[in-house]
Parts: sequence; structure tokens; C-alpha cells
Amino acid sequence: MDNCPPVVDLLQAIVLGVVQGLSEFLPISSSGHLVLVPWLLGWPCHSLTFDLSLHLGTSVALLAYFAKDWIDLVKAVFAGLTNAKARQDHEWRLAWLIVIGCIPAGIVGVLFGDYIEATVRQPALIATLLIVFGIVMLVADRMSRRDRSLGDINLIDSLAVGFAQVLALSPGVSRSGITLTAGLFRGLDRVAAARYSFLLSAPITVAAALFKMRGLLKAPPTGAEAVAFAVGIAVAGVVGALAIGFLLRYLQRKSVDIFVWWRLLFGAFVLTWALLGK
Repeated sequence: MDNCPPVVDLLQAIVLGVVQGLSEFLPISSSGHLVLVPWLLGWPCHSLTFDLSLHLGTSVALLAYFAKDWIDLVKAVFAGLTNAKARQDHEWRLAWLIVIGCIPAGIVGVLFGDYIEATVRQPALIATLLIVFGIVMLVADRMSRRDRSLGDINLIDSLAVGFAQVLALSPGVSRSGITLTAGLFRGLDRVAAARYSFLLSAPITVAAALFKMRGLLKAPPTGAEAVAFAVGIAVAGVVGALAIGFLLRYLQRKSVDIFVWWRLLFGAFVLTWALLGK
């Protein structure tokens, strides 16, 4: 159960909004950082409802940033329903590959998402996952042929990335990180892997945010809490949009090493802090 109070401190809402906006799209785990940052700063726990409200902000950023892509994909689906020739288009195929790739995480999320979010939040475990999957991402980057583009994605790629996305339900893994890693293992170039990662994550993250916000609608925050929620959502959305653009430009020229190093160093610091009995 979520027994923590909502965040009412405006500074905390801004800081956590920035943390969510950056770590949702950079491959470093937003859910992990939303647990670890307040824990390290000695802040009181905040509710999962507030975390989910921040995800709503980054979901809007994700939809807005790729708005043209989503419009093209939706048009392709409708065109393909009535025109056999349209089913040969890249957008038609990509749209259904995204749908297929969302199924594994969707099923597991519905069945076990609440349990995972409520229980797998121990700092030492999150730090361990940051380190382990940081190393896995580094291996994928080094081993990948990186000779395939977004247009080369096939059913096996969709299933591989889709099943990898299931792991992201655990804080510390990172949805963008594990799907980027799976794409690299499949030989996609870095930008294609990141772009497909974002497109694949959108339906899951938006649906999860909307579904779980039902609790917020039943008992909406008021006064200072309402202001904190609104500010956190807005900050997460703006920072998230900037983070998407940064990552796609960055991966055109450089490797994932900087994110791996962050995961290793931050994870090691948190693990040491936890083991020393913070």
C-alpha cells in the first residue's frame, strides 16, 4: 500500500519534476531516481500518486515531441484498413510492430505493476539494478553492429524490445535504457534504437499514467498540494521534452558511455551509503 503523503513542498515538487523529466528519457531510470533522490536528501517519502502525476507530464512531452510520427502512424493504420497497397508502407508495419511490442509489458503491468511499484523500492536493490543493467547496456553498445535503421525493424525486433520492456517495471532498470539496450543487441543504430524505444514506450506510459490517475481524480489534491502537483507535472513535461531532443542528438555523435558511468558511479555510491546503514 502507498502510505506516504503527497508532496506539498514546492521545492521538492520542482526538484522531482526535473529528476523525472531527465531520468524518464535518459537511460538512467526515472522510477529509481524518484526513490533514491529523496532518500539521499532525507526528505519524507512521497506518494506513488505524485510519482504517477509526474509520469503524466513526461507522457505529454513524449506525445508532443513525436506528434508528427503519431499522426503518420494513425493515418497509415486507417489507410491500411481499406487499401491493401497501403499495407506495404513502412508506417503501417511500424504501427503494428509497436502494438505487438507493447503487449508483454501491458499484460505484466496490469497483473503485477501495482505490486512491483509498491514493494521493489529498496535503495540497495535499485542501486544494484542501476549497476547491473548499466553494464548490460555497455556490452550491448560495444557488441552491436549498429547497421540497421528504423525502417529495418521486424517482428523479432519488436518482440525482443517488447519483452525487455517488462524488466523496466522494476525501479533501477530504466524503460528507455532496457529498450535501447535490446535494440542495440538487435543491431539497430543508436538513434534508431532510441527512437523506437520512445515510440514503443508511449502507449504503455500514457495508458499506465491515465489508468492509475483514477485515484487522483477520486481524491484530487487541494490548496498547496494542488499547486505542487501542477508545478511538478509542468516541470517534468518541459524538462522531458528537452531530454528527448538532447538524447537523440547526442546519440548521433557519441556512445552511451556517459549514461553507463552515471549508473555505475551513482549506483555504487547509493549501495555504499545503504550498506553503511544510512
